[in-house]
Amino acid sequence: MPAAPSRTLLARGHALHLGPRTLIMGILNVTPDSFSDGGRSAAPDDALANARRLVAEGAEILDVGGESTRPGHTPVAAEDEWARIAPVIPALVAEMGVPVSVDTYKAEVARRALEAGASIVNDVWGFTHDPDMAKVVADYDAAAVVMHNRAEVDESLDIVSEMLGFFERVLEIADRAGVKREKLVLDPGIGFGKSFPQNLAAIRRLPELRVLGLPILLGTSRKSLIGKVIQTTPQERVPGTIASNVIAIMDGVEIIRVHDVAAHVQAARVAEAIRDAS
Repeated sequence: MPAAPSRTLLARGHALHLGPRTLIMGILNVTPDSFSDGGRSAAPDDALANARRLVAEGAEILDVGGESTRPGHTPVAAEDEWARIAPVIPALVAEMGVPVSVDTYKAEVARRALEAGASIVNDVWGFTHDPDMAKVVADYDAAAVVMHNRAEVDESLDIVSEMLGFFERVLEIADRAGVKREKLVLDPGIGFGKSFPQNLAAIRRLPELRVLGLPILLGTSRKSLIGKVIQTTPQERVPGTIASNVIAIMDGVEIIRVHDVAAHVQAARVAEAIRDAS
């Protein structure tokens, strides 16, 4: 399949060119209980050092999270979540030169992050958890990644039909709040509210989401999906992550969200060269 049509995602002063070249979003978990790295970036100095490394390796967006959303995670209050990321976001905005995304489903945390200079809200509940989230995004003219999610797994669902219905509802919420459609990116939510077969189907059938006319972000990095295919720890899942992302790149996905940036930059450029060869 050819690359998706070129377009520009405007994110509060940053123009992200989407299309022929897949953008790499680097993950920066400022949490003590990250499933993938065990809290390596929990301290502000460590977070900044890791952010510098991610950007040097080729990350074009930094996604900062103050609450783990792994299966079985312990929810944290908005004040605690903000306390974790408050020392980090202004420094990232001032130094890194790439747009900063805040990974949160709480409107108050998003508002404070945008006030501190963040450009993108990455909401794992796609505007459906906090009724104020879409308005915050609209008020700050931010871009947003809206992810498909379910509270419970239902193995009887056709997962792509379910995602399309969910995203249609999200777009209605966004429209009522004044969020421009061209500010939105869809995330199929791998590992969230889906069975193992549904996760596989969601990746295999990504092109079916194109009917909505919006760019797509995929996040499979080090997830349990890979560990179910072949038994591995999160740190051992880089090859499997690359495999899933290369398949998505061949289908034209615009953004991939990863822990291992350097490896994915190389994999993405090679996959794009093969996909686009005449």
